[in-house]
Amino acid sequence: MIRISFVLFTLLLSFSAQSGDIDSSYLSDYSGQENRTIKSLSADDIAELKRGDGWGQAKAAELNGVPGPQHLLQMKNEIGLNKMQYSAINEVYQQMKSQAILQGERLIALEQHLGSGFRDRTITDAMLRNTLNAIAETKSELRYVHLAAHLRMLEVLSEEQIRTYNELRGYSRSDPCANIPVGHDAKMWRSHNGCS
Repeated sequence: MIRISFVLFTLLLSFSAQSGDIDSSYLSDYSGQENRTIKSLSADDIAELKRGDGWGQAKAAELNGVPGPQHLLQMKNEIGLNKMQYSAINEVYQQMKSQAILQGERLIALEQHLGSGFRDRTITDAMLRNTLNAIAETKSELRYVHLAAHLRMLEVLSEEQIRTYNELRGYSRSDPCANIPVGHDAKMWRSHNGCS
């Protein structure tokens, strides 16, 4: 019986060693990303940059209530844009998109250059510094392009249109039960708004 147990134990150890079990405590959060074409950018990142989409670069404006041109054009009827407003917004949007595509393509190329330098072991300290500076400058310009387009929307829209935009985007849903307007009877306000 002892011999059988010893043989089974030895076989089990041998099988475990051959199965290639890896201590999961060493696994990187990046595991799997080494197969990307450009290691620092996902396929979704690359597609978004090539389309000239926001890539999250305008959150400082968007989440502080300053609308973006693309969404305004999509919600033109709900926002109540007149022809002049629509035309002005569309012009800003087209300029933003073309500039964003240029900067996005530049960023993709720079990230690819950076990655290939490490892959091929050809990168030097000076090349690293220059490439990182170019990437930072490109990211800054890309962010500027998107934020500047949001900023220009303040010249085109009324405060009511901005308020409507933010409500439609889900940013300014205030709780009517917690925010009773000055001058309203609190009991009646709560009753009309279904507050308990």
